[in-house]
Amino acid sequence: MKGTTYKSKPSDENGYIAWTDEENQIWSELYHRQMELIQGRACQQYLDGLKLIGLTEQSIPQLPEINKVLLETTGWKTTEVPALINFTEFFRLLANKEFPVATFIRTREEFDYLQEPDIFHEIFGHCPLLTNPAFAHFTHTYGKLGLAASKEDRVYLARLYWFTVEFGLMNTEDGLRIYGGGILSSPGETVYALESDKPIRKPLDPVDALRTPYRIDIMQPLYYVLDKFDDLFSISEMDIMALVEVAKSKGLFEPLFPPKEKKAS
Repeated sequence: MKGTTYKSKPSDENGYIAWTDEENQIWSELYHRQMELIQGRACQQYLDGLKLIGLTEQSIPQLPEINKVLLETTGWKTTEVPALINFTEFFRLLANKEFPVATFIRTREEFDYLQEPDIFHEIFGHCPLLTNPAFAHFTHTYGKLGLAASKEDRVYLARLYWFTVEFGLMNTEDGLRIYGGGILSSPGETVYALESDKPIRKPLDPVDALRTPYRIDIMQPLYYVLDKFDDLFSISEMDIMALVEVAKSKGLFEPLFPPKEKKAS
């Protein structure tokens, strides 16, 4: 597991964290920028969830407040974690309807992009949709499958998560909209995913997603598109591990990106 320079902040006995004025200011600026960008681009299910969990521009939300809404709507809650956790812990938490949230926020030096998922990415990007039954069920199913899967199969499952929960698009009556948290928490990708003519956009076929390589440090060259949001329910009810076996037998697609350059030692 790769290292990080960030460190999660501990909470008090009631689950509350003492954020600094600067940390709250960074949240405020991130929130303000994204709220403007997601208008007309985020799916309605996300916007409904955003209203439910009641985020504000003023300060970083406290997890007990988020948990109250999630527990009432879908039985989920957030759980504080270190800046990075391993796959086993990640799947264990999802299997128990606990969404991992690293309790740190990015620095100004990495204001526009950072590879580690910080509290802005996790809360603003993902938590609104955890109030939605289809999304919550899909994420729970994914966690249970991943917890029981082999190391090799987890790599395949990670691709399905990437192209849905993190970078998924969907068709709506109003046109293409975003539901992936990796897009919704990124200013550049929020616009690029819908309006650039560079990426390929294809209907979501779970086997295709399982076979598609990706890189985390570039704008995505390919997005998979749900026909309708409740298709997440349908995918959850499929024999996903059987689909993993199909994907393994067919092999991976050729990457649509160049290999990552190795740093000079």
